[in-house]
Amino acid sequence: MKNTTWLMLAGLALASCAGSRKGNKGAKKDERPNIVLILADDLGYSDLGCYGGEIHTPNLDFLASNGLRFTRFYNTSRCCPTRASLLTGLYNQQAGIGEMTAARKEPGYRGALGTNTVTLAEVLRSAGYRTAMSGKWHVSNTIEQPTREAQLQWLNHQASHPYFSPVEQYPVNRGFEKYFGNIFGVVDFFDPFSLVNGTEPVETVPEGYYHTDAINDSAVAYIREFGREGKPFFLYVAHTAPHWPLQAPPEEIAKYENIYTAGWDAIREARYQRMAEKGIIDPNTTPLPPRTGNKLNWDNNPDKAWDARAMAVHAAMVDRMDQGIGRILQALKASGELENTLIVFLSDNGASPENCMRYGPGFDRPGQTRDGRTIHYPVGKDVMPGAQTSFASIGERWANVANTPYQFAKAQSYEGGVRTPMIAWWPKGIRQKGGFSGQVGHVMDFMPTFLELAGAEYPSSYKGHPILPYTGISLKPALEGKGDVDRTLFNEHFGARFARNGEWKLVSLSGDSTWRLYRIREDESEMNDLAARHPEVVARLSAQWRQWAQTHQVFPMPGK
Repeated sequence: MKNTTWLMLAGLALASCAGSRKGNKGAKKDERPNIVLILADDLGYSDLGCYGGEIHTPNLDFLASNGLRFTRFYNTSRCCPTRASLLTGLYNQQAGIGEMTAARKEPGYRGALGTNTVTLAEVLRSAGYRTAMSGKWHVSNTIEQPTREAQLQWLNHQASHPYFSPVEQYPVNRGFEKYFGNIFGVVDFFDPFSLVNGTEPVETVPEGYYHTDAINDSAVAYIREFGREGKPFFLYVAHTAPHWPLQAPPEEIAKYENIYTAGWDAIREARYQRMAEKGIIDPNTTPLPPRTGNKLNWDNNPDKAWDARAMAVHAAMVDRMDQGIGRILQALKASGELENTLIVFLSDNGASPENCMRYGPGFDRPGQTRDGRTIHYPVGKDVMPGAQTSFASIGERWANVANTPYQFAKAQSYEGGVRTPMIAWWPKGIRQKGGFSGQVGHVMDFMPTFLELAGAEYPSSYKGHPILPYTGISLKPALEGKGDVDRTLFNEHFGARFARNGEWKLVSLSGDSTWRLYRIREDESEMNDLAARHPEVVARLSAQWRQWAQTHQVFPMPGK
């Protein structure tokens, strides 16, 4: 199996199909819904067409127009912490990933899912669901080689090692029966590092490989297999798109080559107007803040061609992901499972403002392709993004556009970092088709929601380990169109913090422990800081945040 490719994986899955959804003759049909959870990586709040974007996303738009769009849904502002919270139903520090995947001694920052947690796959599998995953794992301690030279040889596919993280932390050892994807977080989309099938490294990929296609097509293969059996299934599709490096097939990029030459302001303002027209935002409570980096005017931008191309590649990556989601929908329909499948789509954080070009090769970033071509990190924007030989990112200005209308971006606790588009589609269970939900939701809510829909029991112990009680709430009432439930939410990531309670949100930036206060339902753009006017609210919410931090393994605590 060492040289298994995604094409072979699909063939193996199809070859193992047996039975039917009705089960054995005379057996009662299991009416519980299938659950397909699709997670995008660094997708901005307004990137999708159904959330106001100009990117062509007809399949996600279909789900939105026939399902439910959440307008106040939260992640934890970064990829691996969000995945930890989403998979376990806990705040990410409770799950063991307060920062990234490096192992630290503090319990909330071990860099991997703890043994005192259970994943969605473990709980649903115990309840009789089939389980599978394709895509980005990124919730295990990543293994590094002893020298930079050895690490680069590994990253460049010029050396082989059996495991990319401790094997007991792999998806197939955390409840997923089947897995195809990348263990690390950053990958070359044409020849990804840390690619595995089950626990076996995938040593080669076929010509024309594109990772977004492989993730979606692996999901299709799992659906075709599971759809012929008598059991419901849980499928987790964890995309790497549109996370940097900006890489996409040329035919996809060509669709957008003239779109972003209009510049940051024109695209952002057009998105804002469409969001208002669609009812995604209310301009009275969500004005458009000044653009990030607004001292540079597009007309005076010396890198217009490069910047327009960068956003075109970002759009192409989202477009290609949507195409594959269309194939997932077709597979569900062909298997007769579409009507009784809950499909959930969201992003792990806001769009990224990172300048990945300044990082250069190392840790999870290759320096050469498999055949020895140099991979450029174009700090001077002298190499166009899009091809395999370029590692580039959209930067803070386009990230601000992608996160329209919110301020800041990935890694911060302002709405631009933590608010995600979230679509739920389930013909048998969602009544308000094409509607919106203002319910304040969080990625940790999937655990209690899926438990309720599956009739599954959350364990107090698992494999001899005591299990922390989940901290999310069920979204089933929201799916049914019932009234919103008020709640308090908290966040911390590299010092970026928030406490949201009722009409208020208290927030601070990474690197700046100053608390700022916003009347969030009247000021969703977080433009009017009321901390000086309401010190009593600051005191109350900051005390609540500190109490939460002390009881949820948040360490160190900024401002202690």
